[in-house]
Amino acid sequence: MRVYLDTVGCRLNQSEIERLAANFRASGHEIVASASQADIVVINTCAVTAEAASDSRQKIRQAARQGAGQIIVTGCWATLEPAEAAALPRVSRVVPNAEKMRLVADLIGTPLYEIEPIAREPLPGAHRRTRAFIKVQDGCDNFCTFCITRVARGKGRSESVDQVVREVQAALAGGAKEVVLSGVHLGSWGQDLRPPRHLRHLIEMILRETDVPRLRLSSLEPWDLDEAFFGLWENPRLCRHLHLPLQSGCAQTLRRMARKVTPEEYAALLEQARRAIPGLAVTTDIIVGFPGEDDTEFETSLKFVEAMAFAGGHVFAYSPRPGTPAARLPGQVPPSVKKERSRRMREVLSEASLRFRQSFLGADVQVLWETTDGLGPQGWRLRGLSDNYLHVEAFAPEPLWNQISQVRLVDLNAQGMVGQILVPITAPP
Repeated sequence: MRVYLDTVGCRLNQSEIERLAANFRASGHEIVASASQADIVVINTCAVTAEAASDSRQKIRQAARQGAGQIIVTGCWATLEPAEAAALPRVSRVVPNAEKMRLVADLIGTPLYEIEPIAREPLPGAHRRTRAFIKVQDGCDNFCTFCITRVARGKGRSESVDQVVREVQAALAGGAKEVVLSGVHLGSWGQDLRPPRHLRHLIEMILRETDVPRLRLSSLEPWDLDEAFFGLWENPRLCRHLHLPLQSGCAQTLRRMARKVTPEEYAALLEQARRAIPGLAVTTDIIVGFPGEDDTEFETSLKFVEAMAFAGGHVFAYSPRPGTPAARLPGQVPPSVKKERSRRMREVLSEASLRFRQSFLGADVQVLWETTDGLGPQGWRLRGLSDNYLHVEAFAPEPLWNQISQVRLVDLNAQGMVGQILVPITAPP
């Protein structure tokens, strides 16, 4: 059977379709690059914003138009709106999040523990990644008033250390040079285990038990971290990038969001992290137009974001999610105001990103090449990431996909930086 896997949303969703791909392959099925080639399409949906929910519906309709034999829909939007998902064209089954990882076993009638583990292979098509995204945690026990993910994903649950290490080793066996740990509330990993553990224990175990060249962390809530945590970066294999969602730089707005951090605490944490980790990139998420955010609150948030000198970030105009407390709050902000605030906030983050990139002109960094998308007079055009999340473009006489090179950063471009390759660190296989 030919299977196409698609996803909308976060790195956790990416890690889940990678795990599903491994299970399908281990049971004898072929993973293909498009819905038009597939007997079965599995779409992992998202509901974090109204736009993500819309994108999920669009993905399903696109797969149907491309001639997919049957479509299985899972993920957060499908869990929250199963009837609507089932009514879309060619949808044969809706699988809630709680049953997602049993999907392959249910289809083939073979328990997954009877399937021999196999080395990871990058997904073909649009979701092909050199980096291996590995799910270590699911669910969330926080009560941020804007978030629907807790409803769709349930309580926080941690994968065992042994399971995570096995998946890292499978990724390495398949040639991965970088592993990304992901979760809904990644920083809470281990709190539900007995005895309770901290995320740092998992990181230490992975670095000790595997030879992963680069280990990256996905989004972390700032209240889960302390100064001692940053001592882990004494190991150079841990990527110098922290994504720490702020959501607002105004204390009053954060209280209405039920966020467990103040602007002052957040700023102190960033200072500790930057002091401990030279060259660290800190990126963030910001919501504008949250209910009750007046001009004064927005300007306070804008100034705070500017002062934090982020390396980049995502800006979301608040969209009410049915079933969340924030959807019932007074003071909903008009769309036109949210649009203008989004523009101004993105401008501040864009300027901060430019300053961060400028500070690395002339520096030498190690870049993992994610794409090799064209051969021209200058050679193969490569695009990839440094460990501190600089997007780098360079040219090489060979397509160094999934290789790490020593690169000198010589210029800026619209999205990142331009580099000159000095030394290929990992030779082509």
